[in-house]
Amino acid sequence: MQLLTDRAALTRNRSRASALFLQDLVLDEVQDRLKEVNRTFTAPAIVTGFPQVWRDFPCVTDDEVLYLRPAAHDLVVHALCLHWANDPVGQLVQCRRALQPDGWMMALLFGGQTLHELRSCLGQAESEVTGGLSPRVLPMGEIRDLGGLLQRAGFGLPVADSFTTIVRYSDAFHLMRDLRLMGEGNALAARLRHPTRRAVFARAAELYQAMRGPDDRIPATFEIVVLTGWAPHDSQQKPLRPGSAVSRLAEALQSAEVKLPEPGNR
Repeated sequence: MQLLTDRAALTRNRSRASALFLQDLVLDEVQDRLKEVNRTFTAPAIVTGFPQVWRDFPCVTDDEVLYLRPAAHDLVVHALCLHWANDPVGQLVQCRRALQPDGWMMALLFGGQTLHELRSCLGQAESEVTGGLSPRVLPMGEIRDLGGLLQRAGFGLPVADSFTTIVRYSDAFHLMRDLRLMGEGNALAARLRHPTRRAVFARAAELYQAMRGPDDRIPATFEIVVLTGWAPHDSQQKPLRPGSAVSRLAEALQSAEVKLPEPGNR
């Protein structure tokens, strides 16, 4: 399997991180959502690259193999690091196996709209200056595709939704500095291993400035996708078998039922 992430580079990036406001945002989001669930969780585990944010919870690092004991937890939170996984389905499967029956999993990760402004400007700038493109920003999945990972991992009652926050910066260089301080710098395995020409970044910054708002600052979009699912249990709702309905849809809608012609009789 071709690796997406250089784990050694990711670890180095995280060790220098000091601007963890998005990690704090995710912590607040998780706590808000836990209040909405009619359940008291007594054996949680957090999968994270930044355990200092989750000081009051037991944490494990988001390594390829998660150090979670099977069926030991009633709640597992994969906290804003699944987008760096070389095998995201495998990570979710490990989370499900760590859950007790009817335990809950919540995974938060960056979605496909994240940094779309920066990606567009860098792509256009590099194409203009060098005539080619190189991997610079982590590819992130769309919500409809990410939601399908839950079913592949064997979760019951899967749900995917997202929320967006827009952070405003003075210029593209300010944003790129902040990404390094977040620990979200380029850790792609296929990244360039030599310095990028200054003209590429200068042109990208010029293009980005065209997006500035009335406050003379540029927007940076961060879409956070939230995936939730339950470890299978007999008490959970299950879909009915096709053809087992006891009432007609037309009756519920109070409309006339129209029979379709048989195949070959059209």
